[in-house]
Amino acid sequence: MEVYADDLAPRAGSGPPGLDFDTCDVKNSNAKADVSIFAQPVSCSISSPKNMPAPAFPASVHLCVLLLTVSAAAAATAMPGPARCERADDRGPDAGPGGRAGGSPTDGGEHAEGSPRLRRALSRGKQMSLQSSSFVLKGDATHNQAMVHWTGENSSVILILTKYYHADSTKVLESSLWRSTDYGTTYAKLNLMPGTTIVVSSFYICPTNKKKVVLVGSSVNERDQMLFISTDEGQSFQRQSVLFSPDVLIFHPKEEDKLLACCKDGRLFASTDLGRKWTLLQERVTKDRVFWSVADVDVDPDLVHMEMQDTSGGYLYVTCLIQNCSDKMVTAQFLGKIDHNSLSVQGDYIFVKVTTGNRTKHYVSYRRSEFVQMKFPKYALPKDVHIVSTDEQQVFLALQEWHQTDTYNLYQSDPRGVYYSVVLENVRSTRQPEDVVLIDILEVRGIKGVFLANQRVDGKVRTVITYNKGRDWQPLTPPAADMNGKTVTCKAPDCHLHLHLRWADNPYVSGTVHTKDSAPGLIMGAGNLGSKLVEYKEEMYITSDCGKTWRQVFEEEHHILYLDHGGVIVAIKDTSIPLKILKFSIDEGRTWTVHNFTSTSVFVDGLLSEPGDETLVMTVFGHISYRSDWELVKVDFRQSFPRQCGEADYESWQLTDLQGEKCIMGQEQTFRRRKDTAFCVKGKSYTSALGTKPCHCTERDFNCDYGFERSHAASGRCFADFWHRPDSPPENCQPGRTFETSTGYRKVVSNVCEGGLNKEQSAKQRNCPLLPPRGLQVGIKGQMLAVAPGDDVTFIVHQEEGDTSSTKYQVDLGDGFRAIYQNLTVTDEPIQHRYDNPGVYKVSVQAENAAGRDEASMYIQVTAPLQEVHLEVIPIAGRNRQVNLTAVVLPAEANLTVFYWWIGDSLQPTLTLRNSMLTSFPEAGRTSVSVQASNGRSMVQDTRTVRVYENFHVIPLSFSGHLDRLNPNIPEWREDVGLVVTRTLAKVTGVPEESLVTVVKAGLPTAADLYVLPVESTPAKRSVFQDKRISTIIQAFKDNNVSFVVRGGLRVLVLPADPNAGLGLNAVDATEREIGHGPAGGPGVWAVAVIFLLGIVAAASFILYKFKSPWLRTEEVYPPLFFRKLPGGRSVYAQMHNEKEQEMTSPVNHSEDTQHIIQGEEFIDDDLDSQTLGNARGNHSGVVLSVNSRELHSYLSS
Repeated sequence: MEVYADDLAPRAGSGPPGLDFDTCDVKNSNAKADVSIFAQPVSCSISSPKNMPAPAFPASVHLCVLLLTVSAAAAATAMPGPARCERADDRGPDAGPGGRAGGSPTDGGEHAEGSPRLRRALSRGKQMSLQSSSFVLKGDATHNQAMVHWTGENSSVILILTKYYHADSTKVLESSLWRSTDYGTTYAKLNLMPGTTIVVSSFYICPTNKKKVVLVGSSVNERDQMLFISTDEGQSFQRQSVLFSPDVLIFHPKEEDKLLACCKDGRLFASTDLGRKWTLLQERVTKDRVFWSVADVDVDPDLVHMEMQDTSGGYLYVTCLIQNCSDKMVTAQFLGKIDHNSLSVQGDYIFVKVTTGNRTKHYVSYRRSEFVQMKFPKYALPKDVHIVSTDEQQVFLALQEWHQTDTYNLYQSDPRGVYYSVVLENVRSTRQPEDVVLIDILEVRGIKGVFLANQRVDGKVRTVITYNKGRDWQPLTPPAADMNGKTVTCKAPDCHLHLHLRWADNPYVSGTVHTKDSAPGLIMGAGNLGSKLVEYKEEMYITSDCGKTWRQVFEEEHHILYLDHGGVIVAIKDTSIPLKILKFSIDEGRTWTVHNFTSTSVFVDGLLSEPGDETLVMTVFGHISYRSDWELVKVDFRQSFPRQCGEADYESWQLTDLQGEKCIMGQEQTFRRRKDTAFCVKGKSYTSALGTKPCHCTERDFNCDYGFERSHAASGRCFADFWHRPDSPPENCQPGRTFETSTGYRKVVSNVCEGGLNKEQSAKQRNCPLLPPRGLQVGIKGQMLAVAPGDDVTFIVHQEEGDTSSTKYQVDLGDGFRAIYQNLTVTDEPIQHRYDNPGVYKVSVQAENAAGRDEASMYIQVTAPLQEVHLEVIPIAGRNRQVNLTAVVLPAEANLTVFYWWIGDSLQPTLTLRNSMLTSFPEAGRTSVSVQASNGRSMVQDTRTVRVYENFHVIPLSFSGHLDRLNPNIPEWREDVGLVVTRTLAKVTGVPEESLVTVVKAGLPTAADLYVLPVESTPAKRSVFQDKRISTIIQAFKDNNVSFVVRGGLRVLVLPADPNAGLGLNAVDATEREIGHGPAGGPGVWAVAVIFLLGIVAAASFILYKFKSPWLRTEEVYPPLFFRKLPGGRSVYAQMHNEKEQEMTSPVNHSEDTQHIIQGEEFIDDDLDSQTLGNARGNHSGVVLSVNSRELHSYLSS
């Protein structure tokens, strides 16, 4: 619901400038409507549970400072009849005795008719003649949202846009626009384009001329986007087609024809003629971070502040003029990148934040001066910061320190918004859906310096109030009696009044407090009495003296609306059942009168009043049943009051705090209010303030300065934090100037006390000393420590302490460039440089003046971005055998590359600076291996799959010599050659291609390994001599049947690397091949001979020992014996040895000495009939000896 009503809209600057009032939605789980209150324009978004879930909160965090709100009620019943005005003593079914509210238990309490308060209320009820009229928006029963706008003060025009919003598609499917010209008595449905169905999604009202209205619409199929523009309060509209889909329109705060349009895709448009012509400003703008210029602060009214994404993906704070906002014309106002969604322009102040690593720094610019870091207590270490208020030349913010989870601390700043001191700790916060955080802090409107907050102490939440902007806080005084006049047992200090200052955890329950600028001292809200605030217990309390004394008015929560400067308070119960009565009070809640605004009960969805503090006309929005049309009931109080109030009708009252202190914020303040006995309307000319009188300053007018905290002892003295040096000069203190030391106190900003005590008087004026440079830092703009050759690099030199005007800076950029700078600062003379050659350069800066010196250095990596990485790994590996992984990076000259190795499903990579590593695979099967190469500027990745087996065969291969001339030695070429060899061999031999893998090795001469994989049905321990595929493959090589053709028609022949392969052992077992030995034959024959002789000796010894010690025959005795089952039930015993497991060597690292050696799995003694090992049906026993590879190599060498 778009509601342009000053009664509903928070006054500009009265609440936290960073707060989005449009997100403080009041919802009811049973309601057809959820009502959102917006600030200029005010928007009430009414939604139905029929097709819509509760609207999501925005992703950004909001402080729900509840200045004035309208809440939603509940959901639906039957058609209304004509409304009639009942006197207060006409008792209806919802009225109590005498027609008073509270007569029934649900309306809370009952007073005796003989009481003076009741007689006065009845007397007024008989005099007042309220007029009510209802109107049904027929045909809109399916519409579940509405936007309502009351065009302005002294205007009788109301516009209502109803919509059917489809939650699943997040689109508006239907809409209707209604217009009333008689304060809502009747409405007419407008047809924007006769004969064409138009869907209007929203409308916007110019804040400086509310006669100007802009509707955002489209055709049903959304092909045509259009605006409808009116300059006569909606009496006529001009259609204007646009080539974009506006998501948000932003009117200029001063110039009524200027508009900004933000799109969901990040485009930003501007118009200077009320939307008739548009200009594209930028294409990468954060939608909610666009701000018009601020009057009296920004020089040019056409200036736009925005958060924009640059080409690298980072975000910048830039400004431009709407006449020319191209990339070349935008001006970066903050040097460097900022966090996404961190820009906030609030009057005199601009805020951004920058996160580096796990630390976030917050910066502020006061009246468009240079950004400086906001100074919080040194060890606050803020996790989150939200601006509460920027009124009266001071920043009031909530900060969550490193140790806090569900609370925030409140801080106040100096006038420039730089130095902050804590004023209240542990203010309750609540995290809502969409990561929205609500903080319990409320600025009371009408009287400056008054705030309410909910503080969590020892697990209990209590409400406290301050009258001097956070200098002192006290709990609320409970009322002396309840609404029935019975004395309450709640007594301080164990019991107080507590109020809900936020939306409750249940988003469908309103927890608002109602205040008004034109009704100072009048506060009405929901809460409870006790030792702590109780959720969902929401009795209604009111005060007319700004919180000094309170009265209970209802036992349940009500929707509240102030009319006639608070002279009329309207209340409608917040309930899920239909209602037909409202209650109103004309004596600041002391007595209440019941009025039947309709004869048939309705579900109330919201309240709305005519703009202006003096308004006496209101509208109740509701519906009769779940599927009924919208019903609008107008209630007019204008004829109820017989006359305008005169001076004799008012009385004065003086503002005091809870202790009766009259000097508030350095002055005595006197206001006036209408007498209880006066029966008149205040009117437009009413003013509440009577006068002020300055007070002498006391200790209550001073707060703790930056670096100081108030003692919790009774004295309340401010003491310095351990990290703070009160006598140290400020950062901008230059020799020849003076500075004032802090006494630990500073006067509360906007406090106007005069004379008396001056806590700042003992401050001493001192000359700024010449300080040596301290905290020297050197960095790079954008904080990129890795750049490409030829990139422009801007170095930033920062000095935390010491004089800068007389300091000389010697700069060495590491590539031969050296220079000396005087008065070096970031903004005056940044150091710009360009490195031509890759490498790592040390950048050093030495700062020196007459008082001392300091130095700082950094390293910058100059490297080209990585193009690709290729992972080289043998695709076949033995279980628990080491495998070499090698990453080939392009370009080859890339320096300082870090490699991340990911093995299998592990989420923890192994990091190396070398491009290779050794690993092993403990489980058989397929294992994924990935490598990521990073050099600071880029990261590339490659992945391979390794098949892990217990056993497999390996046959080394060679190629015709002329292939070396065509070998480019790149991974892709080697993969292609391996594939053609595998396919050719499979075709020639008939061996399945999936059981063959050919891996071509890197380097020259060109060589390869052929891997013959085990058949899946083959037992894992099957002897290698049983695989007939090996002999077939060897024979194909010998017959020269394996060849392929390369460029120029040259035929390349593939041969075994050893010409004698297959004469001895014609198969290779992976358990021996992996350690680097070639096939049997040649020098290997000698090894076999030696092993043969050793076998005979060992076998003979074993047999003799066996017959001598028969009890050694079983494997159960003495663990050192290794037991193995062979095919056919044969048992073989072998003595175990503890020799080191052999390493697998990468194909690229094979030595020539070991390439032609194959060590068999088993060496068999001929005397024991070694042929039985190849015969599964044999009954002989054999002795298996294991020979270490080093021993074998020594035999071969000898």
